[in-house]
Amino acid sequence: MTGDSLYERVLEQIERGASLPRPRPPRASASVVPWRQTDEDLEVYWIKRSESLTFMGGWHAFPGGGLSRHDQEIEVVGRPQMIAEAPLDGALPEAVLEGVSDLGPIAPPGLLTCAVRELFEETGLMLSSPAVDAKDGGDLTSRLSVLRRELLAGEMDFASVLLNAGLSPEVSGLLYAGRWLTPPLGPMRFDNRFFLLHWPRTRSVQPEVIAGEVESGEWIRPSIALERWQDGEVLIAPPIVHILEVLDQEGPVGGVERLHRPEECNLGPYRRIEFRPGVLLFPMRTPTLPPASYTNAYLLGTGECVLVDPGSPLEEEIGRLRKGLEATESKLDRRVTAIWLTHHHPDHVGGVGPLREALGVPVLAHAATAARLRARGLQVDGELNDEQRLTLPGEPPMRLRVLHTPGHARGHLCFLLEQDGSLLAGDMVAGFGTIVIDPPEGNMNEYFRSLERLRDLAPRTMFPAHGPAIRSAVAKLNELIDHRQWREQRILEAWESGRRKPDEIMEVAYDEISEIVRPLAERQIMAHLERLRSAGFLDRADT
Repeated sequence: MTGDSLYERVLEQIERGASLPRPRPPRASASVVPWRQTDEDLEVYWIKRSESLTFMGGWHAFPGGGLSRHDQEIEVVGRPQMIAEAPLDGALPEAVLEGVSDLGPIAPPGLLTCAVRELFEETGLMLSSPAVDAKDGGDLTSRLSVLRRELLAGEMDFASVLLNAGLSPEVSGLLYAGRWLTPPLGPMRFDNRFFLLHWPRTRSVQPEVIAGEVESGEWIRPSIALERWQDGEVLIAPPIVHILEVLDQEGPVGGVERLHRPEECNLGPYRRIEFRPGVLLFPMRTPTLPPASYTNAYLLGTGECVLVDPGSPLEEEIGRLRKGLEATESKLDRRVTAIWLTHHHPDHVGGVGPLREALGVPVLAHAATAARLRARGLQVDGELNDEQRLTLPGEPPMRLRVLHTPGHARGHLCFLLEQDGSLLAGDMVAGFGTIVIDPPEGNMNEYFRSLERLRDLAPRTMFPAHGPAIRSAVAKLNELIDHRQWREQRILEAWESGRRKPDEIMEVAYDEISEIVRPLAERQIMAHLERLRSAGFLDRADT
């Protein structure tokens, strides 16, 4: 079984009537945006999520999190401002609504309690009746500090915190600021409602981070936060970018309508996903290997752009992407001038033929990829070579460096954005799950060398073909190398114990996997055995 046949098996199942997995329904969540007016300007309080978190680890965000089943058991006092007048959906585009059968209310049961709880957990600010004020002797403030640590340690729930402190959640200070759904990039999605909260400098209790899920927090001017995002210093999600822009331009009062209805952030059927300036992401539902069900197509550039990996062969998805690209050209003045491919696998090239014809642009790839695709009848018009440097005209221009990174596929390419160190990583890494190395196309020795090469380039942010962006790129690459080495050691130990067949080795080396990915694990074992054999370890074990 070759790498291509793994994908072809998925395609055959689709042709026989099997449906692609749909995104999971998003989990209700809430975020609070504390703001204050200084002598000079408006400031907001944001946090940096811990690098160790699997979801958005190392990203900057506003305090918030998912709805707990216990939140709806706690009654709140008051109601947020303008929540009754706000529209229900905020004009959410169709691609974002994948997997959502019923939007439901703005504030489902427990959501306001969730907002109060998450704000308290992550910043120590308590919205309550009676209000907490250190000027009143400080006893309640001190007690809440102890209770908060017990809550974060899992020794107490939020209801017990409130009972011990004699408080009730009070939400009249919250101002509804819009609703955003996580796009279907991976298995974890949120239906998030944002609330503004005025928290003056004169309040005696101010935000304080306790290290854990949150690494740090700070008051910052929206303009400065956006500059840090533009420079590649921080990674933030689209709703955070939008809220910062609106607050910077119009403030928390004048910008409410824009926050409630962010249609300006739509690109046709998509919500604008631009984790880094000049890197637009269009998730496409694609026949691919589990646990992924989407492939990320990227539009790189600020003027003349390249479209990378339009992978879905599904007519509906290709039509959506065309509409998204048309909206991008009309709203952002970004025009596709070429299609680039990271490699030849079907889940990365499925839409290339129709889009090449519709857009009238050339297709470029590595020579090894071009040869594989030409054999299938897919035209490739030019080649991209290792260490080739190209500049895409625009404001500002985008400087790209081509990197040949074989291992997953012989012609695999990555693209480094030289001005900010971002890396378009293709299938070298995954935002969730793992990368399959499948002989003979895949080669574990080459994969290790490619990972080490990318690590040594010290990229800041990685954009994978499947899943969300990865903030701590070097740490992630080191983690992948370490994990592969650990897995290889388990395979070697299984071999040394007398196991020779992949299914026998799998019982020891992959004992934690589910049934659906066992065929993938078998191919991984073959790749590791090839690498061990080339290094002489298997011969030594047999003596």
